[in-house]
Amino acid sequence: MESLSNTTQEKKSLFQWIRKYNKQFIGFITTILALLFISPYIYIIFTSIKPSSEAISNSPTFFPREFSIENYVSMFDQMPILSYFFNSFITAFISTVLSVFLGALAAYGLARFSSKLGNVFLLITLCIRMIPMISIAIPMYIIINSMGLIDTHAALIITYTSINVPFAIWLMMGFFNNIPKEFDEAARIDGCNIFTSFLKVILPVSLPGLATTSIFCFMLAWNDFLFALLLTSTNAKTATVGISEFLTAYNLDLGPMTAAAVSFSLPVMIFSILVQRYIVSGMTLGSVKG
Repeated sequence: MESLSNTTQEKKSLFQWIRKYNKQFIGFITTILALLFISPYIYIIFTSIKPSSEAISNSPTFFPREFSIENYVSMFDQMPILSYFFNSFITAFISTVLSVFLGALAAYGLARFSSKLGNVFLLITLCIRMIPMISIAIPMYIIINSMGLIDTHAALIITYTSINVPFAIWLMMGFFNNIPKEFDEAARIDGCNIFTSFLKVILPVSLPGLATTSIFCFMLAWNDFLFALLLTSTNAKTATVGISEFLTAYNLDLGPMTAAAVSFSLPVMIFSILVQRYIVSGMTLGSVKG
């Protein structure tokens, strides 16, 4: 009996210890996992500020022995990287605006005027979004080529918009379903038609949802490599394709490549961190009915 009592007390003390240090333990594990997850990116940052000879050394080190901006200077000397960044931004920005606007229109109509046909349309859009991008790459190339738009901004804008619209519809549906229909009725009483009430009443109320959808659509277009590689060659080449060209069959410019990768990704990562709470609040708003 005494040994059983001691065992029970030990278990209670163990549970009390776990409850007391639960948050600290979870925080410690989360910190370790986060460091492991971002360590490759930290290595890329450190490599970008190493001298070129040290970046391709046979005995690489994690931390640079000396700091240098040589790779960033070389990045601009070797290729028109600013032009590639501009192409990435303009195609991602315009396609995001079109995707969110068209997706919001479709989502509003499906949310306010639900029907069996509308449900079938929703199912079709979901199935389209689930199709692997690699499986539609060749058909998209044939369509864009037949339109004479190869190596143009329009080719990428059309492609990214067609890919992002189904995603925008499904994401915006959750936000519009949470907006009471009394808002529409009040706008009708004030003399607004359906489109005017959508623009002047519903869209301002759903700004968190629009912001969340815009961020995700922009990220999908900004980070694309497959379609940018397939549909562009010179004039509309994006940063993702340009960065890959530092690697050739005969050479690897690791230093300038890491400098370009940091320049391409760091601003977006900082922006994502700054708007993280808006993304979370927007996703939560769109997932809860009430």
